[in-house]
Amino acid sequence: MSIQSIGMERYANALNNQYNISQNNPEVEQSQESTQAFSETLQDSLSKVNEMQLKSGEMVKEFASGESQNVHELMISLQKAGTAMQMTTAVRSKAMDAYKKIINMRL
Repeated sequence: MSIQSIGMERYANALNNQYNISQNNPEVEQSQESTQAFSETLQDSLSKVNEMQLKSGEMVKEFASGESQNVHELMISLQKAGTAMQMTTAVRSKAMDAYKKIINMRL
């Protein structure tokens, strides 16, 4: 099981728990729709980053085996994948910081 699938599973569990707690509150139903949109956006973004990583890995294999001689495309692909992973890590860190602050507010 990959880190991405574990993270998404935990995120889905948190959404389900929130939904179960707040089933009778109409204000929360409206926020559920926006949460669902956020969830879809997050999943879509993670899948795009994963695709970039896989594509750059394939390009490295092709270059190493001699199938491709295009160094420029390889370097661009590696740079894009690296930048996307750095941004994903930064967003994850910010989300975790926000989560920790919310948890500390409740105590």
